[in-house]
Amino acid sequence: MSSEADIETRRKRLLYRSIYRGNKENDILLGQFARAHIASFGAAELDQYERLLDVGDNDIFDWVSAKADVPPEADTPVLRMLMAFRVNFQ
Repeated sequence: MSSEADIETRRKRLLYRSIYRGNKENDILLGQFARAHIASFGAAELDQYERLLDVGDNDIFDWVSAKADVPPEADTPVLRMLMAFRVNFQ
């Protein structure tokens, strides 16, 4: 079982990975999503989010923008949260 310090370290690492993707659209989308939700994620959600971040930027963008179907192995509650998330440009 992970300690709270380990979970907090994972959250910070995943937040950093969300903000600095290299693809500006995903930097904005994933950065805002992580800021809004990652603090409430437990170990299972962090696992799902980490697997999502291992996917290429183009795939994530295509899934979120409904340009491509989500493969069954990537269809997780965290991805569904991301797909429902709306970016705030203010």
